[in-house]
Amino acid sequence: MYAIVKTGGKQYRVERGQRLLVERLAAEAGSNVTLEPILYRSDEAVFDKAGLESVQVTAKVVAHVRGEKLRVFKFKPKRGYKRRTGHRQDLTQIEVTDIAHGKTKAKAAKPAAAAPTADEPAAKAPAAKAGDKPAAKPKAKASASKPQAGKGSAAKPAPSKPSSAKASSEKQPAAKPAKPKAKAQSPKPKEEPSDGA
Repeated sequence: MYAIVKTGGKQYRVERGQRLLVERLAAEAGSNVTLEPILYRSDEAVFDKAGLESVQVTAKVVAHVRGEKLRVFKFKPKRGYKRRTGHRQDLTQIEVTDIAHGKTKAKAAKPAAAAPTADEPAAKAPAAKAGDKPAAKPKAKASASKPQAGKGSAAKPAPSKPSSAKASSEKQPAAKPAKPKAKAQSPKPKEEPSDGA
């Protein structure tokens, strides 16, 4: 029996009692953490989302450690560029304590959940009907208030829009006569017709 879990953006194949180093976890030493299962394998393989909900992989945090030092050296020839840096990754050592697949729990939970769901529709049906009537009234009020608000808001923007439209239309015709006046002023010298005559 084993499982494949995901933690720190990496996947690990784990068995009960196995120790491994993973990316640093936000948990104190000695505490238990639950890992996200991706696959569970025992007599049969479970890898679908519904089946994995009943799989639980528990691990104990043994210690927080740092990985070995890595040397990073950058060099560009004929440019005098050399850079040397180092890196030590923060890691957590964990020990897998339990891998459980709760088939029986899931089956027992389904009938228990089925009984309340059967009662809930009966309870919800009158509540829904009652909820619909008041919901309809507030909606009507809301819809009534919305048109009023819409009318009020429409009334406010409507005058402002026509006024702005009027202002823009007034500005545009005012600008248009100004342009012809300017054009009329530019041909005022009318030296061309006199030259042509």
